[in-house]
Amino acid sequence: MSFLIRNFCIIAHVDHGKSTLADRFLELTKTIPQNKMQPQYLDRMPLERERGITIKLQPVTMEYASKGVSYMLNLIDTPGHVDFSYEVSRSLAAVEGAILLVDAGQGVQAQTLANLYLARQQDLAVIPVINKIDLPNIDLETSKRDLSNLLKISPEEIILTSAKTGVGVEKILEEVVKKVPPPQGNPYQPLRALIFDSVYDEYRGVIIFVRVFDGQIKAGEKIKMLANAAEAEVLEVGIFAPELKKQDNLSVGQIGYIVTSLKEIDKTRVGDTVTDLKFSTLPEILAGYQEARPMVFAGLYPQQGAYINKLRAALQKLKLNDASLFFEPERSSALGFGFRAGFLGLLHLDIIKERLKREFNIDLVITTPSVAYQIIYKNGEEETMHRAQEMPDPSQVEKILEPWAKVEILSPTKHVGAIMELVNEYKGRFVSIEYLGDPSVDGPVNGPTGGQRALIHYHIPFALLLADFYDKLKSVSSGYASMSYDFLDYESADVIKLDILVAEEPVEAFASIVYRDDAYFHGRRIVEKLKKVLPKQMFEVKIQAALGGKIVAAERLPAIRKDVTAKLYGGDVTRKMKLLNKQKKGKKKMMQRGVGKVDIPPEAYLAVLKK
Repeated sequence: MSFLIRNFCIIAHVDHGKSTLADRFLELTKTIPQNKMQPQYLDRMPLERERGITIKLQPVTMEYASKGVSYMLNLIDTPGHVDFSYEVSRSLAAVEGAILLVDAGQGVQAQTLANLYLARQQDLAVIPVINKIDLPNIDLETSKRDLSNLLKISPEEIILTSAKTGVGVEKILEEVVKKVPPPQGNPYQPLRALIFDSVYDEYRGVIIFVRVFDGQIKAGEKIKMLANAAEAEVLEVGIFAPELKKQDNLSVGQIGYIVTSLKEIDKTRVGDTVTDLKFSTLPEILAGYQEARPMVFAGLYPQQGAYINKLRAALQKLKLNDASLFFEPERSSALGFGFRAGFLGLLHLDIIKERLKREFNIDLVITTPSVAYQIIYKNGEEETMHRAQEMPDPSQVEKILEPWAKVEILSPTKHVGAIMELVNEYKGRFVSIEYLGDPSVDGPVNGPTGGQRALIHYHIPFALLLADFYDKLKSVSSGYASMSYDFLDYESADVIKLDILVAEEPVEAFASIVYRDDAYFHGRRIVEKLKKVLPKQMFEVKIQAALGGKIVAAERLPAIRKDVTAKLYGGDVTRKMKLLNKQKKGKKKMMQRGVGKVDIPPEAYLAVLKK
């Protein structure tokens, strides 16, 4: 009965109302009883509700009757932030259609375009929807015109809705039934199911989320992962209601879950193909997904060293349902044992840190986020460098390559000048600019209203995007600009290792890779901050920033001075001076004998390493 199935997802820029629209779908189809309904129902993590953003994709199966025929609608709610675009691409590979949602107040945004490109790559049916039409002071006509120009369709084809009030929601589901093609496949062929997500259950093992393309599967059968040849017994199959709901079997076109007997977390991989062992020949592996490329790297260290095994187990469980997370063991002389982890962006890093704290009760020390550099040696060898401590001797290096990003910035035209100045400060290269509005309606580009919007294409070093670029972009555009980015390529960079010395001893965790012409400013910032956060010692402490053997910035932390005159209760001033001079001679003698070791507290690492 696959012709009665419709698989689709909702894609949009962040905060355009995806989760609210999904709530209305659940109410309209009576999937969730009214007395159990709550806002952002599909956002299962407390962190998602607190921040008002979707972090994890979430599937749900709904029953919907149209013209007397009952359809099975499989919806996947997706994130909107650029850091979680990998979640979107996995969702798109499991469906045949997508609802492209646009906020009537904000119009088409950068991530709207990025998600549309992903949907078109998968050749999906796209249903255009403009949301939040109930809001006051919206420019609905401009949003309709921009979206119709983008999709090359008539404005009348766009569905107008308010997910908050429910206006137009049923029309969207009717369009899903009408425009999204039913899934294709043969139920009598060997099972072919794509793993698009997974979770770990302490009692039942690994639970994989699958889209069935061929065949069918039921409890008690044996399955095999084609990529790594792992075999398992199926304990249970079912659908998402949105809680796990047991079924007799899963067949062609369905989206559901399979409870495996696997206890080894690394046996299942997102993008792998699952098959059964009922047939003598194995089917072809499905296309799967392009491997996620982590762009941001940081060291994760437990504040309590004894928690290292607990941290390893926690990261393995997070890796199961976050395929873009990368980690490997490392050791720091200052922080002990930990992991070098790779993320898709700074928000991804922040979310992982919060999940480790909330779900596994692990407090972390996180080193300065950086990117991965490619080292080309003079003998022709190549090496990837993830942290400053791996920087080789400059005399052996032919060149160092850094990752660049292709960035799309969407903004009202009146802010284009300020944005261009900002990107120039961040070493960006201008590529092209497009205007999305209609000059005859919106006014000229340089007119008083700046009615048109510009889509500016840039190439920017990834390392500089990690700093405060997004915050400054919002500042210079009065909050109206949005951006999306993707990896471009590696290019030659003039970077150097900046060492930080405390009491004339280099501190490994503070070392960083910086542009040669920015080294002084980075060094000055770190030594000034260290002077404020380091505890005073019995001797004067030198805090220095060095490039090789050259000191580029320095501060001095004065020694603790005991109040040696506290016991005096009167008498001549010479008594006071005698005690102070004696203390001064003692400090001088201590300096002549050499400086001592400075123990740097975790609070100092956190204060300095957090940008």
